[in-house]
Amino acid sequence: MSDATTEQLVAVCALEDIDREGGVAALAHGDVVAVFRTYDDHVHALSNYDPFGHASVLSRGIVGTRGDRPFVASPLHKQAFDLRTGVCLDDDTVRVTTYPVVVRDGQVLVGPASGTGRA
Repeated sequence: MSDATTEQLVAVCALEDIDREGGVAALAHGDVVAVFRTYDDHVHALSNYDPFGHASVLSRGIVGTRGDRPFVASPLHKQAFDLRTGVCLDDDTVRVTTYPVVVRDGQVLVGPASGTGRA
């Protein structure tokens, strides 16, 4: 991550506040962001907005893997979104916004949106 991006990071929560294979909603850069922690302690951030269900619910989704792809399944209609890219695994023409994440001194820091729009 470049120095310019590092300066734009905002603390959203402590790592210990996120259960393994769970998510939390946080406000970062004026957006509601869903922050997820995988079983192996990788942390990812996506938009909290489910484009299929038209609701801000992804942080309450089910975290899992398909092959080597970590994903969150929407609690509404169960579409799965790749935690690394935001691409829907069930319809690759749809993606949710992704955000860079850094864990530093036990704090989860989120940068500005990095991937948006249609796949």
